[in-house]
Amino acid sequence: MKPAPIITKIEAIHVEYKLADVGKDYNTFNMVYQPGSKLKTGSSIVRIHTDLGIIGEYPEVSQSALADVRAVSGYLIGKSALSREAIYNDVKRGLRHGAILGLGIVDICLWDIAGKFYQEPLYRLLGGEKKPLKAYASTLHGDENGGLTTPQDFVDFAQRCLEMGYKSFKVHGWGLARYNIEREVENVLKLGEKFRGKLDLLIDPACEIKNFGDALKIGYACDEAGFFWLEDPFQDGGVSQFAHRKLRQMIKTPILQTEHIRLLEQHVDFIVADATDYVRAGAHEDGGVTGAMKIAHAAEGFGLDIELHGPGPVHRHIMSAIRNTNFFELGLVHPNLETTRAPFYVDYSDDLDGIDKNGNVWASDGDGIGVELNWDWVNSHKIGQEIFAEK
Repeated sequence: MKPAPIITKIEAIHVEYKLADVGKDYNTFNMVYQPGSKLKTGSSIVRIHTDLGIIGEYPEVSQSALADVRAVSGYLIGKSALSREAIYNDVKRGLRHGAILGLGIVDICLWDIAGKFYQEPLYRLLGGEKKPLKAYASTLHGDENGGLTTPQDFVDFAQRCLEMGYKSFKVHGWGLARYNIEREVENVLKLGEKFRGKLDLLIDPACEIKNFGDALKIGYACDEAGFFWLEDPFQDGGVSQFAHRKLRQMIKTPILQTEHIRLLEQHVDFIVADATDYVRAGAHEDGGVTGAMKIAHAAEGFGLDIELHGPGPVHRHIMSAIRNTNFFELGLVHPNLETTRAPFYVDYSDDLDGIDKNGNVWASDGDGIGVELNWDWVNSHKIGQEIFAEK
């Protein structure tokens, strides 16, 4: 029996880069198409080293998640990298006063180590199999810059996606939805008129709609247009069980909630309150692979589907190992942009053309996460490196 890999060092590599023709909208939170702009941004790669030379690593780590990883690094030194369940519970408790985002990053790195240790792709460790994963085109937010500026722009882009092979299309509406609900409603109705029965239509106002009344207007429009789901409609921040139960009682379109709550227990509370139809979760926000699988299995027990938030190779593995899910979120995409993401990986894409001819994506077959980091690009954009803890 091989000895378990023991954690010896936790480090972070910091990178900075610019995204061409991408800017921010009026509130500086939403990315939008902005011709000529170069949006300066950055993130970090977390690497967990072991005494066997196996390294678990994950990129695109935010500053808030990185602070969590830094806080628990001392605890991790000397632990078996295969003791994921014990580490999950200890780190979850240790970070309980914050957003607990670092738990997901640590857990993902540990699963990457496990796959490399056992020389298997992550989906196989989870009991899954290689299978096609139906993707939806998840758009950038609507803009005022001649990209996705009008409902007709969204219709034209959805037609292009349909012709590419997509079977589903998701709208992120305009940042000014709280002031112009009429444009949002028109967009829903136009898409339904053109694509009902041809595309599974989804909409995510991203908590921009100002109140319950306007959320109802969007909901009624989704009913008329035959939308597959309505996600995070109004400005409660996506967390009110009572409000979303009321919305469910008044519209026919299924709603998708729980992106903005955290971990297994809060998701189950939302479910038993009858406050959602589909269950949103993500490895990056909800305790990594371990946390997302707990939520997926809990939702399955209630007969509900789980929809993973955002793209990435880890979510492809998780989708390949569960039954109760519908779509892989590919994006964010835009008709005038080749990419909205930094090229952290070699031979991997979550851009508009990342699907096959049937609108599917597939999990990687390499050991662990199974996708090689683009070290040439990383090293050319590196601005710093930190060792959080070391044996």
